[in-house]
Amino acid sequence: MQKGTIQVQTENIFPIIKKFLYSDHDIFLRELISNAVDASQKLKTLSSIGEAKGEVGDLLIEVKLDEENKTITISDRGIGMSAAEVEKYLNQVAFSGAEEFVKKYKGQNENAIIGKFGLGFYSAFMVSDKVEVFTKSFKEDAPAVRWECDGSPEYMLEETNKTDRGTDIVLHINEESAEFLDPERIRGILLRFCRFLPVPIYFRHKNEEADAPPINNTQPAWKKKPSELTAEDYQNFYKELYQYNEPPLFWIHLNVDYPFNLTGILYFPKIKQSYEIQKDKIQLYSNQVFVTDEVKDIVPEFLMLLHGVIDSPDIPLNVSRSYLQGDPNVKKINNHITKKVADKLEELFNKERKEFEGKWDNLGLFVKYGMMTDDKFMERGNKFHLFEVAGSAEGEKKFYTLDELRMATETLQKNKDGKLVILYTTDIVQQDAYIRGAEAKGYIVVKLDTIIDPSFVNQMETKWNDVTFNRVDADIADNLIDKQENLDSVLSKDDEATLKGLFDIKMTGLSMTVEVKGLSTEAPPVVATRPEFMRRMKDMASMSGPMGSFYANMPDEVTLTVNGNHPIYQQVLKNDDKAIQEKVVHNLADLALLSQGLLKGSNLTNFITRSVDLMGAKESEVGNIK
Repeated sequence: MQKGTIQVQTENIFPIIKKFLYSDHDIFLRELISNAVDASQKLKTLSSIGEAKGEVGDLLIEVKLDEENKTITISDRGIGMSAAEVEKYLNQVAFSGAEEFVKKYKGQNENAIIGKFGLGFYSAFMVSDKVEVFTKSFKEDAPAVRWECDGSPEYMLEETNKTDRGTDIVLHINEESAEFLDPERIRGILLRFCRFLPVPIYFRHKNEEADAPPINNTQPAWKKKPSELTAEDYQNFYKELYQYNEPPLFWIHLNVDYPFNLTGILYFPKIKQSYEIQKDKIQLYSNQVFVTDEVKDIVPEFLMLLHGVIDSPDIPLNVSRSYLQGDPNVKKINNHITKKVADKLEELFNKERKEFEGKWDNLGLFVKYGMMTDDKFMERGNKFHLFEVAGSAEGEKKFYTLDELRMATETLQKNKDGKLVILYTTDIVQQDAYIRGAEAKGYIVVKLDTIIDPSFVNQMETKWNDVTFNRVDADIADNLIDKQENLDSVLSKDDEATLKGLFDIKMTGLSMTVEVKGLSTEAPPVVATRPEFMRRMKDMASMSGPMGSFYANMPDEVTLTVNGNHPIYQQVLKNDDKAIQEKVVHNLADLALLSQGLLKGSNLTNFITRSVDLMGAKESEVGNIK
C-alpha cells in the first residue's frame, strides 16, 4: 500500500480560481466589499476588548471609479495588515483570515464576520490585469506595505508610505471587463449586493457629488427588534424593497437565535390570480450580504409568493455563495418559517376575524396552496381556511370554516355515504340559476373560482375523508338526500313519454340523457347538468400532454331534466304541428346547454337559425307558445 500527498501546481490552480470560482463576474465587488466590512468589524471587536488602541473614528468604505486610468479602488478604515499578515492571508490560497479571527475571538460578535473560505479576494482577478493592495495595520509599530500581483503565482511585496490605517485594493480592469468602468453598472452592483451592509459605503467618481449619501442602509428593519418598529416602519421598509408595489396585507418578523440564527421580515403581498409572476421576491442574505433571490429550499414552496428578506449566517452556502449546500439547518429553517406563518394566520383569524375575512381574496391562495402541499400546515390551516358563500352581497360577505359549514348544513348536505357534500360555483354569473335553485332548497353554495381551486378540490377530497365536492351545476340529485317533498308532474304518463321522445335529440359531441320530473313552476323548463366526474375530466382536458388530449376527445355527458310542471309544455303538447313542436323543444334544450357553455360550433349555429325560423313563423303555426 502506498500513501502520499496530492500535489497542487499553483500555476494551474490560479487560472481555475480566476475563471470558474464564480459564475457571475459581478460578484467580485461583493466579495471585496465583504472583506472590507470584515476588516471594519474586526477593528470594532478588538477596540471593544481593548486590543486596539486609539480612536476608531468613522468606519466607512469607499468605492472609487477612475474611468481614465481604468481602475476601481475599494478602501476601508478597518484593521489593516502588516507585511507578515499579507504573506499569510493573500499569499496562501484558501486561507481564511475571517475564520481564523472567529476562532481566536470566539464569543466576540463572531456573527458579524462574513468571510469563510478565504477565496473572495481572488475574485478580483476575474476582471483585472493587475491588483495592488496598499495596507497599514492598526498596530502602530507595523509599517505600511504594498502588494502587487498580475494574476500569476508571482507577487511583489514592499514597504510604502501609506499613513492611514486600513486597506486600499486597486483593480486595474482588463479589456474584457471594460463594462465595469461604467458608473451606472457599478452603482447597480452595489445596490444589488451591498444595499444593507452594516458599514456605510460611498461610491465616488467624477460625476458623483462630494457630499452624496452612502448607497446602503446600515440598519435595515429586520436587524431591529419588533418592539422598536412601528407599522409605518414596516411599510416603509417594504417600499424600500419594492418601490412600485401596493402596500402589503401584513408581515411576520422572524428573530431566532437557537438552534440556528435567523432574522428577517416576510410580507404577505396583495396578489392577483396570475400569481406566477410574483415568485422569487424573497431575498436571501448572509450577515446582511445579498446572496440570492432563489430560496426554494429554505422557504416552503407554498410561501414562495411571499415578499421580504431572510438573513442567516447559518445557511450553508458553497464557496461562491451562489448555491445552498445540503444541511439539516435548511430543513429546520423551512419548518420554522412554516410554523411562524401558521401562527400568524391563526392569531389574526382568532383575534381579528373580520379583518382576516376582508383579506381572504389575497390570503386564500397561500392557505390553499399550503394545505395542498404540506400536511402539517393543513392541520393548522383547517382552523382558518374559509369558504365564501356564493350568495353573499358585496358588503355583507359570509364565510364558513369547514367545521362551521358542517354545523350549518347539519344533515341536509350529506350524500348516501354520510359525507358532507360541498356545493360550489366557479362562476357566479354563468351558474346563477343553479345557485338560486340550490339555495331555494336550503343548500349552501360556496365560491371556488380562483386559479388554484380545481387542484384544491381534487386534493382536499383525499385529505378530508368525510367530504366530497360537487359543482352546483353538476348532477347532484343522486348525491344528496333531498329533505323536501318531491312534486308530482301535472303531465300524464303518456304526455311525459311524448315529451321525453321530443327531447331525444342527437347533437354533435354530446351524449345526452333525458328525464322528466315534477319541479316548481318557477324553475326553468329544462335544466342541463353534467356528472361531477365527467365535468372534472373535461376540465383536465386543458392539461398539456397525452392525458389532456385523451380527455378532450371524450364526449360530454349531459342530463336534461325536463320540468313537467312548467306551463310551456301544456302549449307544446297542444300544438298539432310536429315540426314546430320539435323546433321549440330543441330550442329549450339548447338554452339549457347554453347555460352550461356546451352549445358550440354547428350546434350553436343551428340554434341561431332555428330561433330565426321560429320568430318568423305565424302565431297560429306556433300555437301561442310563450
